[in-house]
Amino acid sequence: MKTTLTILYMSVLLSARIAQAQIPADEGFEKSIDGKACHLYILKNHKGMEAVITNYGGRLVSLVVPDKDGRPTDVVAGFENVDGYVHSTEPYFGATIGRYGNRIAKGKFTLEGKVYTLSINNGPNTLHGGKKGFQDMVWDARQINPYTLELHYLSKDGEEGFPGNLRVKVTYMLTQDNGLSVNYEATTDRTTVVNLTNHAFFNLNGWGNGNILNHTLQINADSYTPVDETLIPIGKLESVIRTPFDFRKGMAIGVRINDHNQQLANGKGYDHNFVLNKHHVNTKVATVKGNLSGILMSVYTDQPGLQFYSGNFMAGKNKMKAHTVDAYRSAFALETQHFPDSPNEPAFPSTVLKPGEVYRTRTCYQFSH
Repeated sequence: MKTTLTILYMSVLLSARIAQAQIPADEGFEKSIDGKACHLYILKNHKGMEAVITNYGGRLVSLVVPDKDGRPTDVVAGFENVDGYVHSTEPYFGATIGRYGNRIAKGKFTLEGKVYTLSINNGPNTLHGGKKGFQDMVWDARQINPYTLELHYLSKDGEEGFPGNLRVKVTYMLTQDNGLSVNYEATTDRTTVVNLTNHAFFNLNGWGNGNILNHTLQINADSYTPVDETLIPIGKLESVIRTPFDFRKGMAIGVRINDHNQQLANGKGYDHNFVLNKHHVNTKVATVKGNLSGILMSVYTDQPGLQFYSGNFMAGKNKMKAHTVDAYRSAFALETQHFPDSPNEPAFPSTVLKPGEVYRTRTCYQFSH
């Protein structure tokens, strides 16, 4: 009887703490966009982890994990309603990114002898799928069980200039050891290029609790892809040794972010693809630790690259959940991916998908303290 009462008490206490984290309410997301209904979906595991996802853009709205003292802490940036995402000056908060994550130079690539021209939305380049990428689409959603959500989207031939009808499935799942697993699948009826990822903006001290410069970041990467002034890779790999990009042993994000370095100047901070050392999907490729919360996030993926973005273009222009704004460098992103501009760089890992093939990739963000 005592054990039952203890469990009941802890359940009530946990629910109260999660409520204090100001998780967005359903009604703010019940809206029709482009003739399709938007909804909010809540995933939970048995250890106090909770993910809130909207099918508008396949977005992670909230992610609650326990900190070092057991307090539920929301570690991702987001809005209280779907209108916040629609009107945001930053279109990618928490979103599923496609058809091609990251940049394609000058919005052009050649595939099987044909030149494809994409929509331009980032200086002279195409970023994250073009002007209306997957972040702006209302996905079909099906909640499989309390901890799994399946999203589907058909990207039609010619959408944003990309060839082929691409059928995409993204599955969010909370593991019982406090991991957020994201599985991607895609098939096409014409040869195309695909590079799917997620653009969650993390603050492991809790969203709204200052900047991320004192977070400790470690990345298992001996090299990265340097970029030009428009953030397009220049086509070679460069060693991180004796550069501000050496996170192999772990370093606070802010320690060298203001160094006199042309690559940092090009990105206005960190906004670069790291070439991950040889690894398996169950091999840890990166870790980040919140200096105040003690929350440790470990990243696992089968992808060859990891884009580290230090929130350099966050400018406090958007009113977000919990009465906050997207202040400068108040969050970071770690986007698992193939390399930027791979369709124009034959030496980079290929992003080509052909009919009859299945694109599959998996990423897991694991939380502990």
